Order: sequence, then structure tokens, then C-alpha cells
Amino acid sequence: MPVHTKNTESADAESAVGASQQQPQQQSQQRKFVYDFSEGNKDLKDLLGGKGANLAEMTNLGLPVPPGFTITTEACKAYLESGEAPAALRDQVSEHLAALEQRMGKKLGQADDPLLVSVRSGAKFSMPGMMDTVLNIGLSDESVHGLAAQSGDERFAWDSYRRLIQMFGDTVLGIDGERFAETLDATKSARGAVTDVDLTADDLKELVGKFKAIVSEETGRDFPQDPREQMDLAVRAVFDSWNGSRARLYRRQERIPHDLGTAVNICSMVFGNLGPDSGTGVAFTRDPASGQQGVYGDYLQNAQGEDVVAGIRNTVPLADLEQLDKASYDQLMQIMETLENHYRDLCDIEFTIERGKLWMLQTRVGKRTAAAAFRIATQLVDQGLIDEAEALQRVNGTQLAQLMFPRFDSNGGLKDADQIGWGIAASPGAAVGKAVFDSYTAIKWSRSGEKVILIRRETNPDDLDGMLAAEGILTSRGGKTSHAAVVARGMGKTCVCGAEELEVDTKRRCLKTQDGRVVEEGDVVSIDGSTGKVYAGEVPVVPSPVVEYFEGRMHAGADDADELVKAVHRIMAYADRVRRLRVRANADNAEDAARARRFGAQGIGLCRTEHMFLGERRELVERLILAGTEDEREQALGALLPLQKGDFIELFESMDGLPVTVRLLDPPLHEFLPDITELSVRVALAESRKDANENDLRLLQAVHRLHEQNPMLGLRGVRLGLVIPGLFTMQIRAIAEASAERKAAGGDPRAEIMIPLVGTVQELELVREEAEQVIAEIEREHDVELGLSLGTMIELPRAALTAGQIAECADFFSFGTNDLTQTVWAFSRDDVEASFFTAYLEKGIFGVSPFETIDKDGVGSLVRSAAEAGRATRPDLKLGVCGEHGGDPESVHFFHEVGLDYVSCSPFRIPVARLEAGRAAAQRPADGK
Repeated sequence: MPVHTKNTESADAESAVGASQQQPQQQSQQRKFVYDFSEGNKDLKDLLGGKGANLAEMTNLGLPVPPGFTITTEACKAYLESGEAPAALRDQVSEHLAALEQRMGKKLGQADDPLLVSVRSGAKFSMPGMMDTVLNIGLSDESVHGLAAQSGDERFAWDSYRRLIQMFGDTVLGIDGERFAETLDATKSARGAVTDVDLTADDLKELVGKFKAIVSEETGRDFPQDPREQMDLAVRAVFDSWNGSRARLYRRQERIPHDLGTAVNICSMVFGNLGPDSGTGVAFTRDPASGQQGVYGDYLQNAQGEDVVAGIRNTVPLADLEQLDKASYDQLMQIMETLENHYRDLCDIEFTIERGKLWMLQTRVGKRTAAAAFRIATQLVDQGLIDEAEALQRVNGTQLAQLMFPRFDSNGGLKDADQIGWGIAASPGAAVGKAVFDSYTAIKWSRSGEKVILIRRETNPDDLDGMLAAEGILTSRGGKTSHAAVVARGMGKTCVCGAEELEVDTKRRCLKTQDGRVVEEGDVVSIDGSTGKVYAGEVPVVPSPVVEYFEGRMHAGADDADELVKAVHRIMAYADRVRRLRVRANADNAEDAARARRFGAQGIGLCRTEHMFLGERRELVERLILAGTEDEREQALGALLPLQKGDFIELFESMDGLPVTVRLLDPPLHEFLPDITELSVRVALAESRKDANENDLRLLQAVHRLHEQNPMLGLRGVRLGLVIPGLFTMQIRAIAEASAERKAAGGDPRAEIMIPLVGTVQELELVREEAEQVIAEIEREHDVELGLSLGTMIELPRAALTAGQIAECADFFSFGTNDLTQTVWAFSRDDVEASFFTAYLEKGIFGVSPFETIDKDGVGSLVRSAAEAGRATRPDLKLGVCGEHGGDPESVHFFHEVGLDYVSCSPFRIPVARLEAGRAAAQRPADGK
């Protein structure tokens, strides 16, 4: 093989670089759709995609990058919009191809000495394995002989040709890849070959014939022999792959916009399958699983790049390259250091060694586990590469939530655990579930409520939806850079790869251990992504050290403190210093309130009093509803008052000195009444036995009278308080008396009374007037000033639209985004999530459920306008949110932007909200502008 010539800048490089920095739409009166690697830089990801931008950056750094060029995302978007490539694209590709051919000293597919290229996708955001790649473009029945002659290796040439036909057939022509894989396996079996490397040149030549026959049979045409046709069809296939089902699913999962398009990188081929002095690998500048510094990655001799990530042959650790090729190893170490210092982050690198010559094929900021993200962020601060504000942006709330999941009990549960295998710890966590051996079963069982572990020899992009459904992934092949490992880390899924001692039989739907035991589909297995161990049966789990830290049972400053805990503590401390948003908890009892306070809550933003009336107290509510006279109603309320006061005393004590927002009763009324069908049957049976119960008869009459077709839109919230005299008054009295007693005991209660489901200011005025009378009465009785505030929950569109009026009568607004989402969308959450939501997500109507992340365009615009109108009326109006969106990372940033004072969420989500509030403040000024 001739040595590749050094990259040189083209004659118009200077003007092209300037144009690329401005991302021009026109050049020479037409849009520029193609850029040489020397023309771009890492900041042009929107235009050149992540892969192209980083290839350009490495080229500019003087690193050994094979020459090539990038077709922009603008070309892809134009193609997807019209169904045709832009008119100027072909000529621009021809121009850059000619320059590449001149640089390399040979032409694409040249018979006696062919230039070969790879065609690879490269979107702005990394989508590992989701889109398409074709290697060895330019090989044909004629040029394969030229490649054999120039390389001096006939086997290499035919191996490259069979790879082209296999990848081209699958990716470009849409032939089921299993047809090629089965034919390859059959050939290996017939020759007694363990791996494809054991096949001879004659074997591969025969295999090429079989592959070409598959193409003819499946497509009705011969495999294309024109190298330019091969390249053009491959480019089109990459464009089409942007809207492939697995790519769309991945983007929905990762919340990547669908309108970005992908760039296409056309790169001169370098070959790792030229013999034992060649190979390919993937390297990380730090361990992507733990964050530890060192030499991490996989290397595979005599292989092309796809072999590593596909996991079809097990790799060797990257450190072994030092013994195999010390010169290349030393150069790679220097390049890794250069890239990490340049990008100031963990870098993921793909490289090929061609007969002792190192080539860099790709770099990017690498995906990492949640634990690695926190460790690396603090390490880089200590190294002076980034500051604390940047470290805060390197982690996120989703990662923090992953660190709070349980892990296997190393002291008790693991002692008696039945270990059946050991693989590579690819993505940490503890996962327990029933063994399944294909994605379809994983999805089906998961939807039925089963927890499953997806077990495969190796995964591929078609397994994505099964991986999403599973608790964890186990493969018998592949390393830390295999498809399973990379995708699992991105998802935060537990993964163990390369468990070679386990024989996975997908046809019989079982796996066999070395000692002959069989794990059938449906048997429970446990996998530990932190150690790589695999167990039969269910292994007990214990809380994560991060949860122990938040609970106060583990101190970050202790000498023996976990390194991860120290990293989390440092980043959380900085987030708390810079955040403007306060974080409260949704808590209904003293136990939840105490836990929330340990987790850093700065008060309670939502105490749902209806939860206090369930269980044994439900009968008292029934008595209140059935009361036929004022005396009966007063008796029922009198029985409820001391119970409510006791609840509030405990709550105020747990949150002493911090605000507690108590929402007055807001249940759909049917929750406190017997089921109408069951009660009717009970009454009918009693009457048939002439044993009718008068109380049941009265209750049935009340249920009929109060029955609603849609209770969520019926007699609840403020309406209930206005219709049932004394109900809200009792609750307000209980709050006031509990506050007075806590003050007398030396406490500092800070209660806020929230009126739910207000749709008009007149409702709020009526309740407030009555509340102020009760509060004044209690203050006189106890000779104390309680300082109670009264506000409302904004959970109806009308309330949001008339917020300026409502603010005249409110001390605070708390946005109930759960109900506001239901009323804006006309969705009943429980019904739609069980019916058509999955279809909406699959069709891309939703990128994510509006109940998970706030709908900024709809619900969000109401929150924004209501906040502005409320503050216009009352500048000191306190604004918060108490829906579960308050704990969603993306939503927290929105609430910071619109100027709310606090968010409130479940206790477990409080650390997430604290972190994201800090990240939001560090990203933009505190006023949100």
C-alpha cells in the first residue's frame, strides 16, 4: 500500500476558513454544501455535525487524520424537505473528490490502485450506532485485484470487498443483515473457522460471490460496480438514515430535535485489517464508567473499526497495545493528552493502525456514566482545566437521580448470592429482572409490569427499544466500547458486557453456565454493572452512598468518605451557592417533611390535606357529607378539627422556621364516597333479605345526588369549600391553632394557606374573607400574631388568564402544573398514559410527555403570562410551582427563566432540583434575561 500523503490546505483554504466561521449560506452565488476537513473547526457542529467538526479540529491540530471532506447538515435538510439532493451538491462533491484524488495520487475505484473511502454519518449530537456507515467504497470486481496487488495481501483485499458488499447491502440496499451474517457463519462453520480472521483468501473470494448473489436475489440488480454510484447511493442512505425508526427513537429518548439533519463524512480509507501489524481501537482519556484516570479502551488486531463496536470478536485492553506496537502506543498516549487538554474533557477516540502507522478517525466528548461525570468534573477543576461554574454544567439532574438508585448489598446479600458469570463492568448500577432474549419480549413483558434483563450475544441498533424497556443489559461479547456499553451508559442503564463464560442461545431462549446450568427465559437474574458480576436469582439491594450522604448518614468530609460522595458534595455546594430558585418539598406528613429537610428542602410547597382524610378518618368525611342538619355537620367538623390540628403541629415542628404551604381539601368528591355500583348491590341484597340499613340507604341517596360523570372537573377544591359550609373554616382554624400552639412552645411556624382550583377572583375573595375572620379570632384568643398568608394554586387556564385580577386577593401563586397540563390539553393523565400516549411518542407528536417535562409553548406560556400579570398587580407576589414538574431538570430551567421564586417536588427529587436550579443560575443571569 502506498503511504498516505500529508494533508495540505487547498488554494482557497484561507477564504474557505473565513467563510466557514460565518457559516455562509452562499458562496459564488450558491450555497456551500461541502467542506474539506481543513476548512472547519469544532465549533461548527450545527453545520458539519459532531464528527465532521471534530475531524476538522484534529486536522487543524496537526494530528494524523486521513484526508477527506464533509457534506453539511444543510444538504441533508434540503434533501429531506424535497426528496432530492440540492442541485449544486453533485458538482461540489465532484470538486472535492477530485482534490482528494489529486492529494492521494489515485482515483476513486481506480483499477490498478484504487482510492477507497468511507461514508459515515455525523449529526450534531452523538447518536452511537443509530445511523449508517459504509466502508471500502470504491471496490469492485476489477479494483479488488488492484488492491490485492498494491497491498501485497490478497486475503485483505477480498476481506475488504466482502465487508463492502455486506455493509452496502444492509445499509444502502435495505437487505436484511441476517442474510449476510448467516452466510458468513455457515462459511466459517464449513471451514472450521472460529472467527472471520481464520478464513483464507479463497474462502473470502467465495463469500464475495455468495454475497453478490444475495444482492441480486434481493434487489433484482447486480452489486453496483461504478465507484461514484456506490458513493452517491451511500450518501443518500446516510441522509435517509436520519429518519430511520431507530434514529427517531433514540432522539426521542435523548430529547434531540428531529429537524437538525446529519452531515456526511467522506474520508479516505485506512486499513486495520492488513495483518497482525494493523488493527483498530477505541480509546478514552479516562474511564467512562468510573471517571478514573488511566489507559482505557479496546484494541482489535487485524480488524476494521466496526468490528470493535459490533462486539463480534472480543477485544484486548488498550494497555496491551504497548506490547504489540510500542511506537503507535506512545504516539496515541501523546495524542490523547493533547485532545483532553484541548477539549478540557473526557475524549472518546477511534483510531486505526495501518502497518504500524497511526491514524485518527474520530474524537468527541465521550459519553460517561453518572458517577464518572461527577468525578471527572471535579478532577478537571483540580487540574485547572475548568472552573466550578463549568463543572456545574458538566453534570445534570438526571445523572444525579441515577446515582441515587440502590445497589447490591455487598455485606449481606452478596455473601450468599449465586454468581454464575463475570463480564466487563460497562455501565454501573444494580439491576434485577427476568431473563429475556430478544427486544420484542423485553417490551411485551415490561408493558405487563415485569422487570426484565435483556440478554444477547451482542446488541445492535435494532435492540434499542428492548434496551429502553429493560432494567439492565447483559451480553456475552463486546467490551466497554461495544454498542451495548455505549448506549447503556447514555441511557443510564446497568450493563455487563463480554461475559464470555456464559453461552447465550437466543434460539432456545436460554443461557448456559460453564458448569452446565441453564437459565431459561423468565428465570430471575441479577447483574452488577459496577463489578461485572452476574448472579442467578434476586440479589438484595441497599441504598446508594449518595442517598446515604443526603440522608446525613455519610459525611463528605470524613477521611474514609467515598470519592463519589466527595464529588457530589462539592458540586452540590456550589449549586446551592449560586442558585436563585429555592427548593421546597411536596410532603403531607412529618416523616416525609423530615426526610425532605435532610435532602435540603427549604420548606414545603405543597401539603395535600386530602391525604390526611383517608383510612379510618374517611368515615368522618362521610358523616360530614351526609349531615342533614347544622348540628350533624358541626359534630362531624368538631371530630375532624383536633385530628387536623395534630397533623399540622407535627408538620410545623418538622419544618420549624421554614414555610409550609397547606392546600385546603382538594379531592374529587368520589374519593370519599363508596363506589356507587358496590353500594347499590349492597343495598339491594340487604333489601332482598328485608335487612335494609338506614345509613346505607342515606349514603346511597347522597352518592346518587353527588355522583359526577367527570369528578376531576366537578365538585372539588374551592367549590367544595363553598358548597359544604364550615369545611374550609375547620381546616383554617386547625392551621391557625396549630401555629399558635407551636409559637407558644417556642417554635417558628410559617404557614401559608393555599386555596385550590380557583377560577375567578370572587371565589378567592369569599374564602379569604372567612379565613381572615377565623385567623383574627385565634390571634385574639392566644394573644399572638401568626403572620399567615393566603394564596391560591393556579391550575386552571382561566386562573392563569385572569391572574392580574386574582393577584389583588392573593399573597402568593403556586402553579399546579399537573392539573394545568390536564386542563390545557384536555387530558386525563391516568387515561391517556394508558391509551394513546405511547403512540403519540412513537409518532413524534410528543418528544417527551408533557406531564414529565413542562409544555413550554402551551402550559409554559400560561405560567409566564400569569407570573407577569400577577406581579404587575402585586410586585411582591410570591411565585412557586408545586406540580411534579418542579423536580424535572428541564422544567426547572424554565421556571428559573420566567422568574419564579421556588419549585416544589417530591422529597427524593429535591437534590435534583437543587442541582438544576444552580445550573440554571450559572447559565444565565438571575433575572432570567
